[in-house]
Amino acid sequence: MAPKMNTNTKKCVIVLSGGLDSATVAYWAKKHNYEIYPLTFNYGQIAEKETHYAQKIAETIGVNTKIINLSSLKEIFSQVTSLCNTEIPLSQKFSSPIIVPFRNAIFLSTAVAYAVTVGGDEILYGAQGSDEPFYPDCRREFYEAFEKAACLGTNQKITIKAPFIYSKKSELIKEGTNLGVPFELTWSCYRNGPIHCGKCESCLNRMAAFREARVKDPTQYEI
Repeated sequence: MAPKMNTNTKKCVIVLSGGLDSATVAYWAKKHNYEIYPLTFNYGQIAEKETHYAQKIAETIGVNTKIINLSSLKEIFSQVTSLCNTEIPLSQKFSSPIIVPFRNAIFLSTAVAYAVTVGGDEILYGAQGSDEPFYPDCRREFYEAFEKAACLGTNQKITIKAPFIYSKKSELIKEGTNLGVPFELTWSCYRNGPIHCGKCESCLNRMAAFREARVKDPTQYEI
């Protein structure tokens, strides 16, 4: 299903992970009349079903997401992160094994190439304020520097945006609710079970954010 052409809209590439942050960004872009080109990545993560949920979200806004197969990166990432290696224990709180090194840079590099290909000049991703203190590639300083590299590397103007970089996850959920994001079609869990485990750091953050937002959590958890 190709994105509908509209000469009054800007084209944007969205890094669509299948989680609630990037889903909200996609709906934000839809509200702001962007012509949306989503990208989703299989980077060897245990939670492969992220890609399935990303496609579900894309379909609700009338497009398909391109799923990029980078699964061979598992050979690198499995040395350091529990997101790619079940032998590394999952933490219920933030810890270094949760970080996938330079992941957003890899994703954004591909998004830049895709934007040039489709004639777009904006790239959106779901970095938000609650992640900024912990994840270097979710920080404004990072993506602003990456934006400069993208412009130099393509010889054209490329803008990289994280629309919710100043918002906590709970605030993003409130905005997503207003935008009509179907949060039940998003996936946050670091594992690949039939439903969210409810125990990993990502599940716990998801639950806490819904509570803080005072929005009903539609997610099914094992606990």
